[in-house]
Amino acid sequence: MAPTQERVAFPCIPTDHGGMMDIPRRRPAARAHLSATTEDAPVRAILGPTNTGKTHLALERMLAHTSGVMGFPLRLLARENYERMVKLKGVRSVALITGEEKIIPPGARWFSCTVEAMPMDRRVDFVAVDEIQLCADPERGHVFTDRLLNARGEAETLFLGAETIAPVLRTLIRGIEIETRPRLSNLVHTGFTRLSRLPPRTAIVAFSAGDVYAIAELIRRRRGGCAVVMGQLSPRTRNAQVALYQNREVDYLVATDAIGMGLNMDIHHVAFAGLSKFDGSRRRMLAAAEIAQIAGRAGRGTQDGTFGTTGDCPPLPENVVEAVETHQFEPLHHLYWRNSTLDYTSPTALHASLCQRVPAPGLWGAEPASDLLVLNALMRDPTIQSLSKGADRTRLLWEVCQIPDFRKLGEDSHIRQCAQIFVTLAQQGRLPSSWLEPRLLNLERTEGDIESLMHRLMGIRIWAYVANRADWVEDPDLWRVRTRTIEDTLSDILHERLAARFVDKRATSLARRLEEADSKPLLSAITRTGEVSVEGHAVGHMRGFAFIPDQEAARSDQPLLLRAARRAARSEIPRRVSQFLQAPDGSLRLDLETGTLFWEEDPIGRLVKSEELLQPGVHVTSAEFLDAAHRERIRLRLSAFVRQTIEHTLAPLFRAAEAVAHKPVLRGVLHGLLEQGGLMPLPPADYLSPQNVAVLRKAGITTGPTALFCASLLRPAAMRLRNLLLTLREDRPPLLLPRAGAVSFKTEQMPACSGQERLLLSRIGWVDAGPLWVRLDIAEDIRKSLGTLARSTPYPLPAGIASRLGASAADLPAVLKGLGIRFKPALPLEKAQFGPPIPVMLQPVRSAVSSRARSRHKKKPSITLPPPSGPFAALAVLQKRR
Repeated sequence: MAPTQERVAFPCIPTDHGGMMDIPRRRPAARAHLSATTEDAPVRAILGPTNTGKTHLALERMLAHTSGVMGFPLRLLARENYERMVKLKGVRSVALITGEEKIIPPGARWFSCTVEAMPMDRRVDFVAVDEIQLCADPERGHVFTDRLLNARGEAETLFLGAETIAPVLRTLIRGIEIETRPRLSNLVHTGFTRLSRLPPRTAIVAFSAGDVYAIAELIRRRRGGCAVVMGQLSPRTRNAQVALYQNREVDYLVATDAIGMGLNMDIHHVAFAGLSKFDGSRRRMLAAAEIAQIAGRAGRGTQDGTFGTTGDCPPLPENVVEAVETHQFEPLHHLYWRNSTLDYTSPTALHASLCQRVPAPGLWGAEPASDLLVLNALMRDPTIQSLSKGADRTRLLWEVCQIPDFRKLGEDSHIRQCAQIFVTLAQQGRLPSSWLEPRLLNLERTEGDIESLMHRLMGIRIWAYVANRADWVEDPDLWRVRTRTIEDTLSDILHERLAARFVDKRATSLARRLEEADSKPLLSAITRTGEVSVEGHAVGHMRGFAFIPDQEAARSDQPLLLRAARRAARSEIPRRVSQFLQAPDGSLRLDLETGTLFWEEDPIGRLVKSEELLQPGVHVTSAEFLDAAHRERIRLRLSAFVRQTIEHTLAPLFRAAEAVAHKPVLRGVLHGLLEQGGLMPLPPADYLSPQNVAVLRKAGITTGPTALFCASLLRPAAMRLRNLLLTLREDRPPLLLPRAGAVSFKTEQMPACSGQERLLLSRIGWVDAGPLWVRLDIAEDIRKSLGTLARSTPYPLPAGIASRLGASAADLPAVLKGLGIRFKPALPLEKAQFGPPIPVMLQPVRSAVSSRARSRHKKKPSITLPPPSGPFAALAVLQKRR
């Protein structure tokens, strides 16, 4: 019998959908318990052809519950729907989990995942799986079948897909409710159309990279250009190519069947350039349901779509045309299954548990997939046999076997790479940075043709997957950022190369000339630097998201040019917004003097007052072409940047709050400190026991004689940010602060300082000390140290105090008085006296309480003598101190 395992990595077939994540699966016993608790919860299936609104309905249902998980067949779709959910529920409430990307806020309630990465151990109210008919896919079907049989929501479970799976669902899921939905628009067959006569907004579908390139080249010569979408492209490149088409920079899209799964685009017509494909083992004809899945990309919402053939493609059989138009297909009779409750006692036991017989009719054993083939090969390696003893090592071996083979260079190449990774992990515990560095070095190169860039992209995606395993990599944050940066760089360059090869911008712009009322064609363009030109004349530029006309053009009698330029600027906004949303934080800047937010040195927003000091609002600068949706996306991106800036700059304060979170009393103190921006008056003595003071000091919080504060927040950058936030709350411009690093400044430097400004200055961290304003940490340290020296008897003022305060010798007495320090000034010697001058003497600070206590315990009256004076008295005090 296989032992009970606490964590079982998802058995998955790593493909472009995103692969497997390191997410714990519940124990078999826990799974049975979950089934028992959810047996009354409805399990429903919403089935129908493309463009029926199934996914939209599922998202609405999920967000109506308090928590939920939804699995998608592609990483691209998981990311797309994650962004939709973030708009509705906020970035803190939504998580994204794929093989190459994991965004899980601490309070996440709704999860958008690839099907392989669904967190099966998490109890949620709602669970949904999209494209559930993929249970019948020979390569990935067993993963979808596992979710069909085991993924359940506490309140509701929903499966979405084609009607062909309905009979099998009724057999396997007792009591399932099945609802069918009609397509929202008609899909009509138009027969054969020559490539040169295809209408605008057409997607041409081919089934090999060579055919895609050849058709794209022909479209470029005949119609100006096209976008290219293939499964081999990275999601970022694919998104950029789709945006090229969606933004109407080109009117044609040449793609493989990668567009058939969930990509929603403005396609009016789908033209098939072939009807057969290579499925990894053989070339076969497309099934009618597959043709319908691809053809269904035409027409979205209530807009009808058409489909047909082009190029050298043979005509579609009449029975296939009828099936696609009526959405009637042969039902599925079986689903693929593979055991997911695995035995990690040894590699042999693991292999046996993976190859268990199917448990029910209607299920077929899955074909040996990539991960199982890798396991078979590695089990025969003597070195790996010696290193894979025990449950932990066997589990590690299986997880390594599931690394996606994005490169597709051959089974042997992938097996060797997995073997190297496993041996290094088994021997060293982690993949050292020195081991990873040379493997990424060649992938960073950006020269070469399109094919070279695509191979490097597929290579770096494997290492991005590996870097996403924090327990595998030394310094995982570094390598996660490094691999993502390389992937993004290669993706952007690949997109540029594809556009340069398959898009003739001049021909495209000529095909879509701006026409005014008098039908005169006008050509307009916007350069990468934001310059807007019409008919070769520079008429303005884009600054952020606003169009700024050139003064000469605005004064000239050229209204048509300016109108065309505004049209060009309006069409630029979606691309510019997308570019901004993907821009790194390094291109953003917050001006701490004005609260203005810049993107590449162009102002695009500003901070505004909000209810919480450390969470200011963000206002997006008005721009005539920004709609409400764009403005909200920009605001969310800026808000995230501002939040990250505040958390980074004021990090010591947030760390201190986390450090005392387990102590209720100190948690309340730190809450108040956060509300005040890191500085507040001393709380009652009950809160500041010696133990609590020690805990605060360890957390970086200083307890001074008069104030509680975080000293790190008095550094220049933190003080400037707090100055901005505090004055923002008072609806005032930021105060003018002294130079960075100053410990004090003269009061006369602020001659017109009002009472409100003086109060703000004290909240920022400056103490009014008569002729000087002294920085709080210096003032509190002076008060504390001098108070300690003169705790019970007078004590000479130590040397160097003036220097520490940044005060002159003449101003020092007034500054000490301003700080509330009692002292007796130095007196000149009388004529009959000789010796050193009388020093300034610190006077003890005696509280009223201690005085009353002493008076109650007097045993007999005493004679009060005047305190000794003169230089010899001072010397006596010094001698006594020694």
